[in-house]
Amino acid sequence: MSETTFFEYEGVRVTNSRFIVDGQTFAMNNITSVKPMEQKPSRILPILFVILGALPALSGAYGGLVLSVVGVIWLAMQKTVYHVMLHTAGGETSALKTHQKEYLQKVVTALNNAIVHRG
Repeated sequence: MSETTFFEYEGVRVTNSRFIVDGQTFAMNNITSVKPMEQKPSRILPILFVILGALPALSGAYGGLVLSVVGVIWLAMQKTVYHVMLHTAGGETSALKTHQKEYLQKVVTALNNAIVHRG
């Protein structure tokens, strides 16, 4: 049986027999299901920086202003991490992490197509 490629991009490859990501190979016949997972960053500490920095900044203290600016930059830099979760007989594992939701969806779709293709 020939190997059919469902997805290939920057070191990630999904075929009917293998899922290759970051140099690690997962056998498709061991994968029972695939699901996307979204991990949102905790925003509590950066918000505290903004609030605690804003209070002294209102009275003219520059230290508070700096703390608020750091909090705002921290909030702006935080991004949601998306995972491809693989279920196997051995348990669940995060096989791929990315900040790009559309990319993750393409990989999950390719994995599901590969599972259906193998029968």
